[in-house]
Amino acid sequence: MHTILGASGQIGTELALALKTYHTDAIRVVSRQPQKINPSDSVLSANLTDASQTSAAIAGSEVVYLTAGLPMDTKRWVNQWPLIMQNVIKGCREHRAKLVFFDNTYMYPQTSEPQTEQTRFEPNGAKGRVRAQIANQLLAAMQAGEIEALICRAPEFYGPGKTQSITNATVNFQNVQSVSDDFVDSANRDYHLAETSPAIDMCADSTSWTVDIDGQSWAFDDPNVINAQGPFDAGADETYASDIIFMNNFD
Repeated sequence: MHTILGASGQIGTELALALKTYHTDAIRVVSRQPQKINPSDSVLSANLTDASQTSAAIAGSEVVYLTAGLPMDTKRWVNQWPLIMQNVIKGCREHRAKLVFFDNTYMYPQTSEPQTEQTRFEPNGAKGRVRAQIANQLLAAMQAGEIEALICRAPEFYGPGKTQSITNATVNFQNVQSVSDDFVDSANRDYHLAETSPAIDMCADSTSWTVDIDGQSWAFDDPNVINAQGPFDAGADETYASDIIFMNNFD
């Protein structure tokens, strides 16, 4: 069983859809007023500030995903986030479940310094301090061998779909929505690049990647496209649409 704690937000929703598409039908969605995201989901109502309800929500889970969010209320964050993390850690320990925590970057310094896994915590403000506190709670439990966990961090979540992010509230995504033709079949979540996509041969550097999401080599320089910056395609997919040999898996 894969259990999503806080499944009613944008992260939980997209996660449930991805789990169903790529991994499993055994999904439990948990929130105060849960609703199925996939037809096969099981639902459970729970308040994560309550230890017994949190434990019951986690029971029987192989992997637990903490994607919950709180309103942008500083007092509520300070009072509730440490308790939520404490209850989730305890529940995962009790039921021997692995934990994936979807975190933000509030605990990092607000500078132009690139952020990596080694970036020091230097929070600015009460929200940043409490995010550092709960991250350290989980890191301490991991280091003590209490639970097996993974922390995923992103500064923002945005797009034309369901989101309450600041970016989504301030940016007009009409142009983003209109680029669906850049993908093979975005309506059915096939985000391989179409032959007409402007992302083809857009980049000069593939960074450290040697293969794309399909295991195909970077980079194929499409002879029909004038390079914007170089031969590498932007994004996770390197398209071989105009190369008959590679397209038919003879690489």
